[in-house]
Amino acid sequence: MLISADHDVIRLLADPLRARIVELLAEGAACTCHLVEDTGATQPNVSNHLRALRQAGVVVPEPRGRYTFYRLRPEVLDGAARHLAALAERARASGDVRREC
Repeated sequence: MLISADHDVIRLLADPLRARIVELLAEGAACTCHLVEDTGATQPNVSNHLRALRQAGVVVPEPRGRYTFYRLRPEVLDGAARHLAALAERARASGDVRREC
């Protein structure tokens, strides 16, 4: 179990293929076959990454006939972005602080 969902999302997006999948889904819902074609990754690899993104709540599946389309949940990315922005603000505020040795 990770500390928070925001950290989980940030960790997941550290993987280049997952980050690319999220970029592609920002353009609209897509099925696995579209993501395989757009990324050049294998179908099992894309499916494994989609499963991790689904479990973290980053994407939601939408069954359409034989296919399952995946849609990005922007509010989850907003939470991770707020977490990163708060870290940046803390770094700005403590720019002159140094720990004693």
